[in-house]
Amino acid sequence: MAEKWNSPDKFNREASQWDENPQRRAVALEVAKAIIAATTPKLTMHALEFGCGTGLVTMEIAPLVKTLSAVDTSREMLSVLQEKIKPSGSTTIETTCTDLLSTSESDFHENSFDLIYSSMTLHHIDDTAGVLIRISKLLSPGGMLALADLDLEDGLFHDDPLEKVHHGFDRAELADLLKAAGLQPLAFETIYTFNKTNRSGANAAYPVFLVTARKPIVSITL
Repeated sequence: MAEKWNSPDKFNREASQWDENPQRRAVALEVAKAIIAATTPKLTMHALEFGCGTGLVTMEIAPLVKTLSAVDTSREMLSVLQEKIKPSGSTTIETTCTDLLSTSESDFHENSFDLIYSSMTLHHIDDTAGVLIRISKLLSPGGMLALADLDLEDGLFHDDPLEKVHHGFDRAELADLLKAAGLQPLAFETIYTFNKTNRSGANAAYPVFLVTARKPIVSITL
């Protein structure tokens, strides 16, 4: 049976073993390092991470910002993250189980965040344009967005052929979507490459990019 778009069921099932994958931990570390280098988090910043999962990136960013709202649709993933927060003593992170595109969602207000980021999440969201518009509204003027995800791929990266995902992203097309959402794309860079045997049995390389964008500061002249 095919999963639904952005379905928490798969991630709830896999949460307890999620961090056991060494390549998953490796990409998370590289994503965190790239986000930190590109956005220069500060202790005055309010940040939001959507699709935080078990917090592999969350725990790297949290000490560098004032507050971090860690959002995911999977309660079990968030449970794993909460177990990491307890021994760390962190008071920075607040976890929320929600879908940013939910029309009934009122947890977050417009212009609330100085930094919004995600790691390998965007390709799981059906409405790419819609979520970018939502993010744009949540960013404060001058706020930064950083998204790590797959370059356009052959459709074989995911092991389950029935899983509903985008097969990566064309960089130019994603830049156009960012502009349409009122954001100014700043840069794309390749930050990691998955080398894996895909489900066809072929050895293949799947690059991961980080794109950064800024919400313009609109000056009002009287």
